[in-house]
Amino acid sequence: MSDMAPIHAAPMMDTLCPMHLMLNDTGHIVHMGPAFDKILGGKSVIGLRFLELFELKRPSINQTMEALLGLATAKLHLQLRAAPRTEMKGVLVPIPENTGVGPSGGAVINLSFGISVVDAVHDFSLTSADFAVTDLAIEMLYLVEAKSAAMEASRKLNQRLQGAKIAAEEQAFTDTLTGLKNRRAMDYILNRLIASETDFVLMNLDLDYFKTVNDTLGHAAGDYVLQNVARIMVEETRSNDTIIRTGGDEFVLIFAELRSTEATAELACRLIDRLEQPMRFQGQPCRISGSIGATLSSFYAKPTQERMMEDADTALYAAKHAGRGQHRLHDPTATKPARP
Repeated sequence: MSDMAPIHAAPMMDTLCPMHLMLNDTGHIVHMGPAFDKILGGKSVIGLRFLELFELKRPSINQTMEALLGLATAKLHLQLRAAPRTEMKGVLVPIPENTGVGPSGGAVINLSFGISVVDAVHDFSLTSADFAVTDLAIEMLYLVEAKSAAMEASRKLNQRLQGAKIAAEEQAFTDTLTGLKNRRAMDYILNRLIASETDFVLMNLDLDYFKTVNDTLGHAAGDYVLQNVARIMVEETRSNDTIIRTGGDEFVLIFAELRSTEATAELACRLIDRLEQPMRFQGQPCRISGSIGATLSSFYAKPTQERMMEDADTALYAAKHAGRGQHRLHDPTATKPARP
């Protein structure tokens, strides 16, 4: 094996080609560029044969230094034999005799990562200092970083836009006074339930004597009553039920997957009982009640929103005609009563 004394040209080569290896005439490594400290995890490979460190994938040759020198200036496709078996590209230049650059009969091999540079930077924690200043890999790294930064900024912007869209849609479907859903939401929910052929109950609820509260105590008292009515209905229903303020003192309640007329009647009674409990606004009692009309989607071969709303409305005015504070279930055979 040839002499492995320090190479006079090493400092210059380390600056120009941080990722190079210098071989002697037997193919053993006598010097390595500083970038290999990271690539090899701080392990010195001085004295190791080059072809023991790397697998030459292309071109295919026998495992001798003479054969390796025959590939001078050709593009070498290499792979580290140890994990993570990173692929690299290289070019070999023989060292002329009596130049003092390195061992006579030896060679310098300059290496790079090619398209695997992004993975290599991650695997070996490389920085720009581990590459030659003129290496285009640096430009590629900057582009990758810029692209990553741009994609992250785009992702965050999309999240904000999506959040704003959801908030806008929620606001568009919400009654600002009570926090309940509004008529626009009702149309969407009813159409969805009917299209999915899900059984549900549609209930119309009107407040009784609400006009009296407004006329005697003012609109602030009326708003207070509406907000308390909303709270009561939320408390008396399930989380997947929908409560809608359609306007003024009129409400629609939608109960998905509710099929029982008995359960519907029980729910209506409970709501009316809660609404008849006196509310106080600035020390003054606010007395109201509720009239309810309901219908079930199972009553119809092909339910439509318009037909169900009309039938629930008919049942509601039958309840009002019966004396208010009442509930009625739609009966297709009943005569529609005159509205009070």
